[in-house]
Amino acid sequence: MEQKQLKELTPEEQEQAKQQSIAWQRECFQNAQKHLAEKGVMPKTLLEKESRFIAPLCALWKFKAQDGKSYWVITGRLPTDHALASVAENARDALRYFSLQWQLKADQIMQSGGNDKTHVDFANLLINRAHGIYEMYEKEELWVNDLN
Repeated sequence: MEQKQLKELTPEEQEQAKQQSIAWQRECFQNAQKHLAEKGVMPKTLLEKESRFIAPLCALWKFKAQDGKSYWVITGRLPTDHALASVAENARDALRYFSLQWQLKADQIMQSGGNDKTHVDFANLLINRAHGIYEMYEKEELWVNDLN
């Protein structure tokens, strides 16, 4: 079986990839701020050193809000959600927290007699994403450089 060699990206391709990454991060950041605002939380400061990006799947943001509390926000190719920062010491633990919460939410939806297709679809999406982010939580190589 032949192995394909990875081709080096041209400087133009590297620049394009960099710009796509910046645009993705900006979009996720805006979604995180919007989500908090919709929940009545006004973000004040981004705690950038504690935030993590697993592009293009998800971003974990840690914000200090105007109410003095800190929050984790998860955005990306999954439902945007938030929690008080006290639920997790670092971004990796926050990922595990969201995974477990989504499994519980999905279970609640199913238990409430959710025969409505929209509810069932959302519960299945939560389960799918919960499993995916838990797999990311377990992958040591994603967290090697994490000082937390």
